[in-house]
Formats: sequence, structure tokens, C-alpha cells
Amino acid sequence: MASERITLTVPGRDGTDREVGLSSPDRVLWPDAGITKRELAEYMIAVSVPFLAANGGRPLSLERFPDGIDGERFFSKNPPRGAPDYVDEVMCTYNSGRRHPQVVLREAAAIAWAVQMNTVVFHPWASLADDTDNPVELRIDLDPQPGTDFADAAAVAPALREVLAEAGLTAFLKTSGNRGIHVFCPIEPTHEFLDVRHAVIAAGRELERRMPEKVTMNWWKEERGERIFIDFNQANRDRTMAGAYSPRALPAAPVSTPLTWEELAAGVDPASFTIRTVPDRLADVGDPWSGLQENPGRIDTLLDWWQRDLADGLGELPFPPDFPKMPGEPPRVQPSRARRPEGD
Repeated sequence: MASERITLTVPGRDGTDREVGLSSPDRVLWPDAGITKRELAEYMIAVSVPFLAANGGRPLSLERFPDGIDGERFFSKNPPRGAPDYVDEVMCTYNSGRRHPQVVLREAAAIAWAVQMNTVVFHPWASLADDTDNPVELRIDLDPQPGTDFADAAAVAPALREVLAEAGLTAFLKTSGNRGIHVFCPIEPTHEFLDVRHAVIAAGRELERRMPEKVTMNWWKEERGERIFIDFNQANRDRTMAGAYSPRALPAAPVSTPLTWEELAAGVDPASFTIRTVPDRLADVGDPWSGLQENPGRIDTLLDWWQRDLADGLGELPFPPDFPKMPGEPPRVQPSRARRPEGD
């Protein structure tokens, strides 16, 4: 017996409709919420315009769940065989020096195809397909540590906004889809990833100086305490976070949702933004990120702060363990293991 399959009619780039097949539409992807593959496809089509504005036209990794969010997951970077011609790709260079193509989505039909491939979470690069080496966004991940939560990240975010404004950057924010907050600043694509990482470190160190009891830049978990961690390594090449309007693989099908700063100040519950609520939210309040790329800033001031901190003895910070050893990087040994008894 042939497996169940339906056809979705989705607008294409050229103004004509495309037919996208969706197999197993009634497969439940989120068991707790009872959300099916078809409902995910309908959600992604409904939010396709703001989704593509935030994530389209750039390298993208697809986090795929063939058996729902409780089953096996894997990341797909290379375009799978048989991808339709409206799914683009771009050649990317990684920190290891390897090169291979990554998926690029430019229209709603391509998003629907990704859902057909069992994609649940969409992970966009910070750079565009036209210039994969130079980011168009400075991204800062406010990551709550054990003992802290979204409210703690929300208390820190306005201070980070002030720091970035002093550096000449305009900050936008979104929920992570879990407990954290992502702060994005549009920037001119004039610097490569390592420079942007250094700019993030400079901003994070300045915020840590102002809020040492609430913010930490410590890479090692044992040193972070009950504070908000500025995850500077999310700014590295090939490091991504869930894109704006992307679902997350968590029980209630939450969505990484753009907010206004006024909404954050008024108090929001990130769990209220789900596949089933975000389309109505867009209809009611619009897309808070609609003007994100209109006035990109420059990271020159943050790089000046980076150089100032270097002169003051604050050097490079650790990179992820899968990265090659980087110039000036401290030893990749957690402090408790690096310590030796006195006299040893």
C-alpha cells in the first residue's frame, strides 16, 4: 500500500504556485501537543514572509527529526539528493578548511520542502549566500545558567542594549524558544567571523563589568555560577542558533519569536509563543524585525574596545573543542583540572 501523501500549493518566487508533496502528514512530531507534520508545514507557510526576511538567502543547517522530536535527530548541511531546483545552495568554508555546499532557502516552497524532509529547527548562518565569510549580524546569546531563567535574561538584555548603543549599534531581540534571549545587531559585512567574535567578546566584557553579579563571560561551566552567560562562541563561523520564527524541538512546540523592547519590559512568557499562537500574533502586531536590515551599523567601536582590553591584559578566550587551536587562545583545560597542589 502506498504511504499517505498530500500536495500543498505554495506561492513561488516568480509569482506562480508550486506543488509540494508532503508524505505522512498525520505523523505526530510533538507528542505532548499533538502537532503533526502537516500542522508544522502549514505554520511554516503562514510565517514564510518574516521567516525568509530573517533567515532566507543565507547558508542554513536543517535539524531533522524523522520520527518526531523524541526520536533520532541529525543535522543536514549538504542539500540532499533530489532537492528541487527551487532549493538553492552555496559553497561554504569551515574552520577546519573543509568546503562543502549548504542549503539556501529563498521562497515558501523551499521551506515546505524542508518540512517534507522532517526539518523541525532551522539554523541560519550570520552571513548571506552572496558573501559567506562576512556576517551581516552581530549575535549575542544570553544563556541562563542553572538557578536562573528567562526573567534573569530579560533583566540583563536592556543593559546589553545600552552597551551596544554606545558602540553605535541598534539591537533587536527574540526569544530563543527556550529560556534564553538572542540579541541581534545588523552590521555592514566588512569584517569576517573572527573579528565579529572579538566584537561580541568586547561587548560582553563591558556588560560583565557593569553587572558582575548577573553576567558572566566564563567559558567553563564550573565558574559561571547563577548568572547569565554571554555565549561568545555562538559568533564563530559555522556556529548557529535557531532562526527567527523557527520552531524548537521541545514539548509544547515553542517558537523563537522576535519581540519589541517594549514587550520585554512589560513582561512576556516565552512559552506562550508556539506554532499555534505565532501566526495570530503576526496578524495582530506584525513582525518586530521588519526593519532589521535597513540601517546596518559598524563594529569599529567594539573592535577598539577589544584592542583596549588586549592592552589591559585581557586576551583571547577559549574556542569550542572541535575548532583548531587558535592564535593566542588559552589552554583548553577546565580550571579545576588545571590546578595543581601547592609545591607540585
